[in-house]
Amino acid sequence: MILIVDDDAAIRASLSLLLKRAGYTYEAVSSPDEAMTVVRKVQPEAVLLDMNFSCATSGIEGLTLLRQILLFAPATKIILMTAWGSIELAVEGMRAGAFDFITKPWDNRQLLERLSNAVKIDKTNDITVDRFDRAGIIGESHVLKSALDIVRRVAPTSAPVLINGESGTGKELIAEAIHRNSSRRDKPFVKVNLGGLPASLFESEMFGHVKGAFTGALNDRIGRFESADGGTIFLDEIGELDLSCQVKLLRVLQEQTFEPLGSNKTRKIDVRIICATNVNLREMVAERRFREDLYYRISVVGIELPPLRERGRDIILLAEQFLTESCRRNKLNDMRISEPAKEYLCTRPFPGNIRELKNLVERTALLSPSDTIKADDFKAAMSDDSSLSMAAPRTLDEIEADRISAVLEKHRGNISRAARELGLSRAALYRRMEKFDIKS
Repeated sequence: MILIVDDDAAIRASLSLLLKRAGYTYEAVSSPDEAMTVVRKVQPEAVLLDMNFSCATSGIEGLTLLRQILLFAPATKIILMTAWGSIELAVEGMRAGAFDFITKPWDNRQLLERLSNAVKIDKTNDITVDRFDRAGIIGESHVLKSALDIVRRVAPTSAPVLINGESGTGKELIAEAIHRNSSRRDKPFVKVNLGGLPASLFESEMFGHVKGAFTGALNDRIGRFESADGGTIFLDEIGELDLSCQVKLLRVLQEQTFEPLGSNKTRKIDVRIICATNVNLREMVAERRFREDLYYRISVVGIELPPLRERGRDIILLAEQFLTESCRRNKLNDMRISEPAKEYLCTRPFPGNIRELKNLVERTALLSPSDTIKADDFKAAMSDDSSLSMAAPRTLDEIEADRISAVLEKHRGNISRAARELGLSRAALYRRMEKFDIKS
């Protein structure tokens, strides 16, 4: 049952008609007291909750009712309804435990979609274990299975998902698994690396442009959002997005509309958003380097992807798979990993995660003197002092830090020139310098 709580009779009537036509069972009330009477009798699946019930516009009444509902019905999903100018109030509600928010006047299709996400997310979906598409994800560890269980539950919905994890942990594969197990599986899956996208190109790349929009725009160009219409867009390295671009992205996520650069024609899209990051966005929000309203919009569902070092014997399963692929690709005889070598791999920290393991296995396979890889073969491939003169594997962060330092030195600390050569915005370069403790 869906509970509508709003003191405006016209809004209650409009929402009641919308839910009735959509096949929902619902009840509409006009005050917090009436709402709590319903909640105490039957826990609603979801609540459409207005934020104000008097002449005041502070939203205190709505926030108080939100907390009361969650106290009596903690599993109930609450969708706040507020004006666009009161987004800060909605963000405060999200911090207090709301599932989502939508602005007035609302779009019926969007509202029903958000409601569907709320109702479906805790129900067992119809994708069985046998039918579940892992998208090439290998592993049987408890921590990985926990992440995949969330994928199974949220895939059938259109809820925005934020994937957190260190570099090289397979965040893109998780995003692809969500898409493959959704109703959008036959539609586009568009990947965008925001970390390598300069702020000056953001609008053109994401929303497209029309001919003549700027110097060099010789033809119309379709942006990534329009290319993903009906499907899923995967925004990797969302934490690297410039603040000015965050504002533009937030409006698109909220309204599902955009205007190509140089055009005044609004275009509507139906796109599911999946984001990924290897940084702590909560800390960035606290430091005012990431918009709080955008954070809550993209993180309706969060998936924490474990680093490889916490996945136990998944390391062996992955290593064996990488070895098989390497032998096939490089036309080598079938090879195996000895038991002592497997145990050795399980003791390694692998700061570069799955990417580092794959690189190590392939290098070792190419240089191993026999068809059985021993622990010493892995050690030789990782050692600076080995007779093979192989460099110890470096993490992506180490490589990136060295590259940034070299370019800054080349341009004598000129941030603008260094950012231009690296293909970054000034803000993104400053964030990386802070991350790696690089002085200009």
